[in-house]
Amino acid sequence: MLSSHNATMSKLKPTPQKPAKPSPQAVRRAVASSTALETGLTVQELERKLQNRSQHRFAHIKLAA
Repeated sequence: MLSSHNATMSKLKPTPQKPAKPSPQAVRRAVASSTALETGLTVQELERKLQNRSQHRFAHIKLAA
């Protein structure tokens, strides 16, 4: 026989954890590597372009945080 404490414990669900946010560097790397596959440019070149916001047409818009 199960005690009432054990029966209650078996019904509890673990609290869901929020997934960790990717760092801005990880987002840049993902975008650069995907774009590199499509364009034939190097990942490093595309990462530099993404990091240098002053050259961008939409430099005033930030990536979602």
